[in-house]
Amino acid sequence: MLYSTAFVLLFVGSTLSSDVLDLGDSNFKSGVAGKDIMLVEFFAPWCGHCKRLAPEYETAAEALKKNDPPVPLAKVDCTEAGKDTCSKYGVSGYPTLKIFRNGEMSKDYDGPRDSSGIIRYMKKQAGPSSVEIKSVDHLEKKLDDAESNVVVGFLDGDDDLKNAFMRTANEMRDSFSFAHASVTDVLEKYNYKNQIVVFRPKHLHTKLEPSFIAYTGSPDDFYIKKFINAKAHGRVGQRTPDNEEQFPKPLCVVFFDVDWKKNAKGSKYWRNRVLKVTKFFDDKAMNFAIASFSDYERVLSDIGVTDKANPSAVVYNDAGDKFLMKEKFSVDSFKQFLEDYFAGSLKPHIKSEPLPESNDGPVKVVVGENFKEIVNDPTKDVLIEFYAPWCGHCKSLEPKYNELGEKLQDVKDIVIAKMDATANDAPPNFSVQGFPTIYWAPANNKENPEKYEGGREVSDFVDFIKRKATKPVNLDEKKKKKSKSEL
Repeated sequence: MLYSTAFVLLFVGSTLSSDVLDLGDSNFKSGVAGKDIMLVEFFAPWCGHCKRLAPEYETAAEALKKNDPPVPLAKVDCTEAGKDTCSKYGVSGYPTLKIFRNGEMSKDYDGPRDSSGIIRYMKKQAGPSSVEIKSVDHLEKKLDDAESNVVVGFLDGDDDLKNAFMRTANEMRDSFSFAHASVTDVLEKYNYKNQIVVFRPKHLHTKLEPSFIAYTGSPDDFYIKKFINAKAHGRVGQRTPDNEEQFPKPLCVVFFDVDWKKNAKGSKYWRNRVLKVTKFFDDKAMNFAIASFSDYERVLSDIGVTDKANPSAVVYNDAGDKFLMKEKFSVDSFKQFLEDYFAGSLKPHIKSEPLPESNDGPVKVVVGENFKEIVNDPTKDVLIEFYAPWCGHCKSLEPKYNELGEKLQDVKDIVIAKMDATANDAPPNFSVQGFPTIYWAPANNKENPEKYEGGREVSDFVDFIKRKATKPVNLDEKKKKKSKSEL
């Protein structure tokens, strides 16, 4: 009995132990002091987002504690012992994460909120922006362990290049891993001197393209950054939610079950199929990438991709249109898909409800398929509401918005419209982050719609439209004419 009780106490103690440091007003200053880097979460116990983050944060803390150098993670309860600290650092929402260096707040954390994302992000933040390579073994181990690109400066006496490289490393440390070497054995082994080389991770090595590429331009920050951005991922890099900005449009992404740890052979097989096809389109403006189904499940579901047994290809153009490959993926079918895209024979995929059978009401119903026809009509000023059927604020607005439509239904140059943004696609320049979101799309400038930020009463909308309308709007005059006709 004593043995079992001791075992239970030991088990409970181990489950309650945490690698996340608990800080508050009394120990915050001493807690962050002397730490080269620390990630601090400011939270409230009742916050749902904080509760979801907690296990991810704990997992990240355990892993980063073993990092070289270690990266401690801490948390501050803003409702109790850390009220003053949270106020000092301007915390207004939960959870808020901030990076501290040597006891001082360095920057807001803007990385992912899952454990693997936190680990990757903070590893890049830890230590110097560029690691100094001490030996050949040191560099070989770094390249062997790399999960993404490593940019190495082989620097021997060229101060201009060294300074430009270090400035670039400081600026791009969030996106790439940097290292630099000046010891003779490393320079001789790799046969580089005063050059910058991008090494791709081993799992992306293939006979179909070089596994590294050297920069031979001038010691200028701008051109070095341009080179890294353009060449780091090779012909076909791996796109993730963390590095999407490194893959500019036009972009073709092939989605499949990418997993370099559990299925390296299968992942390499499909990437090599993509690589083979890209060589046929060297003269075309197109970037290529692979991506994991698991990273983009919601995005793929929205465009109707449900078969995860086979790769799926999607082209994203500069205008924000999406083109989905419908045939089963193979080298030949993928090549034909790209040829059809460049020939202009493919129609973009648009998430859309069916076209309304009748659309003669005072508020026009917009769906994905008629968005361009109604909202982007160059002869009309359009006020469009993006709503969600479940949104309480949208339901409260509906009678007022309908009244607005009735007031303006006879003004031929103005359209009042609405779209269910949960069931239909809108162009990317109509960004919707919450509901309701309302935009004004003037007749002469559809590319730059204006987000409506005014009041939600009918009179507020009318005043706004009168100020913004391309052609004068006089509702009072319209009322007078109507009154005379009724007499």
